[in-house]
Amino acid sequence: MVLAERVTPRPEPVAAERESASFRDPSGFVFRRDGVLYRQVNRRFASEWDAFLKSGLYDRLAADGILLPHEQAPLDVALVPDDAHAVIKPRAVEFISYPYEWSFGQLKDAALLTLRAQALALERGFTLRDASAYNVQFVDGAPILIDSLSFEPAEPGKPWEAYRQFCQHFLAPLALVAYRDPRLALLLREFLDGIPLDLAARLLPVRTRLSVGLGSHIHLHARAQARSGSAADAADAARGSSGAQSRASRRMGRTGQLAILDSLRSTVEKLDWRPQGTTWSGYTRVTSYSETAAASKLAIVERFLGQTSGRWVWDLGANTGTFSRLAARLGRSALALDGDAGAVEQAYRELKRDGERAVLPLVVDLSSPSPALGWALRERRSILGRANADVVLALALVHHLAIGNNVPLDEIAGFLASLGRELIVEFVPKEDPMVVGMLAHRRDVFPDYSLDGFRAAFAPVFDMAQEALVKDSPRTLFLMRRR
Repeated sequence: MVLAERVTPRPEPVAAERESASFRDPSGFVFRRDGVLYRQVNRRFASEWDAFLKSGLYDRLAADGILLPHEQAPLDVALVPDDAHAVIKPRAVEFISYPYEWSFGQLKDAALLTLRAQALALERGFTLRDASAYNVQFVDGAPILIDSLSFEPAEPGKPWEAYRQFCQHFLAPLALVAYRDPRLALLLREFLDGIPLDLAARLLPVRTRLSVGLGSHIHLHARAQARSGSAADAADAARGSSGAQSRASRRMGRTGQLAILDSLRSTVEKLDWRPQGTTWSGYTRVTSYSETAAASKLAIVERFLGQTSGRWVWDLGANTGTFSRLAARLGRSALALDGDAGAVEQAYRELKRDGERAVLPLVVDLSSPSPALGWALRERRSILGRANADVVLALALVHHLAIGNNVPLDEIAGFLASLGRELIVEFVPKEDPMVVGMLAHRRDVFPDYSLDGFRAAFAPVFDMAQEALVKDSPRTLFLMRRR
C-alpha cells in the first residue's frame, strides 16, 4: 500500500531556516529559528521601516485588525546578522491558505481589506507597494495582511504601483466568478501572479465593457497594459484618459488616487455571486438522511470527538461545515475542506454571520488536492505539506472517492492515515440511496466495496477503536487510531 508510507513523521525543524516562499523581496524575509517564526528587515529597507513605525501607521493598522501585529525581537536572532536592521516576531498564523482555495466571499473580503489598507496608508503619506493576495491570510475567521514590509513612503504624484496587481489578484477572479463560473477562480492556481487582464477581458461577457468599474479596471486596463504595461498607463485607463492627454497628466495627486481606490472599492462591493445550482451547495436538502438518522449521526460524531485528543480537526468533504462547527463548539479549531465552491461559500457566509472564529472553510478537491507550486515547487506548498491534523473527519466521503473517482479503498485508507493520527470515518454501503444513485448509470466494478472490504482495507494502517450504526440508516461510523 503505497500511500501508507506517508505516515512517517516529518523531521524536526532545523535550528534556523529561511521560509521557502520568502525570497523575492530584497527588503527582508521570513525565517524560523527553533520553530519560532520571525521576519528580518534588511538594512536596505531601514529608512522606510523606521518611517513606517514612526508614522503611527503600523499602530493604526494593527489596532484595526488590518495588519498582523508583531513584537520586536532582539537583533541577535537574525538569520543574516550582517544585513539585519531589525527583527520582528509576528503573531503566528496557524494554517496558511492560498487565494485559489478561498470562496468568493473570502476573496472579496480580502480585496476590500487591501483597499482599506491602501487608503489608510495614503492618509499618512504611505503606499502599499504590493497588493498580492498572498499577503492576506485568514485568522480568527477574518482576513488580515501579513506582510509588514509592503508599506513605504509614497512618492508624490506617483500612481499606485500595485494597481495592476490588485486587479489581477482580486478584481479579475471576482468578476469571472460573478459573471461566468466559480470554477474560473481556479485560474489563480495556474497564474500565481493573478489572472492576466487580457484573458479576463476576453472571458467576461461583452456587456461588462459598459460597466463603469469593470470597463475601466479590466477592459481599458487590459488595453493600456497591452500598449505599454506601465503603471502610469494603467492609471490613465482607470480615469479614462488616453493619448496626449494621458501623457500630460500621468502624475496623480492624493485626490486622484483616492478616487481610483473608491472606484475599485465600489466595483468590488457590487460584484456578487450566490451559491445556487452547484453540485453540493444544497446537500442538506438532497441527502438520504432522515431526521432521526441526522440526529443519530451528529450524536455519534460528538461522542467520538470527545474521545479524541489534540486541537486541529480536518473535516474532509465538509459541505457547509455542520461537523466543523460541532468541532468548534467542543473547543477545537477546524479546517472545513470541500471541492464545491457553492458549499464553501455558504459555509463562509454562515460562519461570518455567526461570528464563528475557529473554522476555516476552503475550496479543496480531495481527488486532486492543492499541489506544490511556484519556483522550484517551494513557493506554495501542497495542502498536505502545510500541517497535520490531530483528528480527521471523513463523513459521507469514502463512497465519493471509491465509487465516484475509482480510488481503491486501501489507497483511501493510506491517504487518510497520512493526514492525522485519529480518524472518524463513515462507511456508506451499496444499498444506501446515495450509492444506488451513483451506480444507476454506470457498471458496478467495485466487488470489494462492502463493509467487510472496508474493514480489511483500513485494518493495516488503523486500529478500530469503536464503531456505531447510524439509526434509521444503513451507514456505519468508525473511530480509528493510526497504527
